[in-house]
Amino acid sequence: MTKEKTTDQLIRELWMSITRLYNEEATKYGGTMAIGYVLLKIDPLVGTPSTALAPMLGMETTSLSRTLKKMEEKKLIYREKNPYDGRSVLIKLTDFGSQMRDKSKETVLKFNEVLKEKIGEKELEIFRDVSQKILKMVNKREIF
Repeated sequence: MTKEKTTDQLIRELWMSITRLYNEEATKYGGTMAIGYVLLKIDPLVGTPSTALAPMLGMETTSLSRTLKKMEEKKLIYREKNPYDGRSVLIKLTDFGSQMRDKSKETVLKFNEVLKEKIGEKELEIFRDVSQKILKMVNKREIF
């Protein structure tokens, strides 16, 4: 390997740093980045089917189950039978969960706003385009 970081090393280091940053912020409110991420994916008005959450989050179902259990213990969510499909369960936000969802949303928006200020919209757009291309190649298994 060269002294220069490979693209995959840079992506991993970047994501780990972002994860640490979000977890530090979430800790101030008794949460984690994973909890904040789940809160943002739950429809605040009608809830979200539990079976739809894992694919939306890119999480394994076992990890999601543990996270949902923690969220129930913290009184952020509750489960309700799906009125449209008796076989599934809706994950719904409590009032406290809605407040924490708003805080999570505010945190993500602030992160993105600071990036836009310090880096610039044009460079961020290039970054997003390149990232989408890499993601597409990886998902289509075009590399190996």
